[in-house]
Amino acid sequence: MPVIDVTSAQNRAEGVARAVQAVQEGGIVVLPTDTVYGVGVDAFNPEAVAALQAAKHRGREVPPPVLVADARTVDGLATDIPEYARHLMDACWPGPLTLILKAQRSLMWDLGETNGTVGVRMPDEPIALDLLRQTGPMAVTSANLHGQPAATTVLDAATMLGAAVDVYLDAGPSAQGQASTIVDCTGAEPVLLRHGGVSEADVRRIAAGPGTPTEGVAGNPGTE
Repeated sequence: MPVIDVTSAQNRAEGVARAVQAVQEGGIVVLPTDTVYGVGVDAFNPEAVAALQAAKHRGREVPPPVLVADARTVDGLATDIPEYARHLMDACWPGPLTLILKAQRSLMWDLGETNGTVGVRMPDEPIALDLLRQTGPMAVTSANLHGQPAATTVLDAATMLGAAVDVYLDAGPSAQGQASTIVDCTGAEPVLLRHGGVSEADVRRIAAGPGTPTEGVAGNPGTE
């Protein structure tokens, strides 16, 4: 259960390399993001995803979102992406916004009971992006036990997840400490599922597109 300080350039390269190896071998890693600390695995390794959920004491009914290093990757993960979702990606990625999209049916993965959808986000965090460029899409969720506060430090994460994690990347306290905004983009209009790092007003304005009235973004605040 190595904890690697990645605040220096030298340690960052070593830490990311160790984390990449762990992910490729089906392991679990804790990584910094632009919101809170995340815990993640190879999104295309069903056994690793199951181990991730077990480490969090969480069932298949709450599938983890997928983090990507490039917005262009989304077209390989999702289908029928609405224009308003592309507006949101263009304006808010990398950043604290998770989009729920219709998943590509041909993908060989098992994230849980997704009802044919996938949550996707591109984080605004250099270490996370460096890791994702080398591993490909990762299933990443907040680094905590289910129902507990999200971890804003590696110590928080290690206290809850302990030896279930193979590598911890310590980049210091989370800069934001707030979870991402979640928007359901599977219908004709976006639906806000969780308030977070991008405000509801900004979601409404951006999704509407340039020069379009901003009514019509449904809200469902407070969803966990």
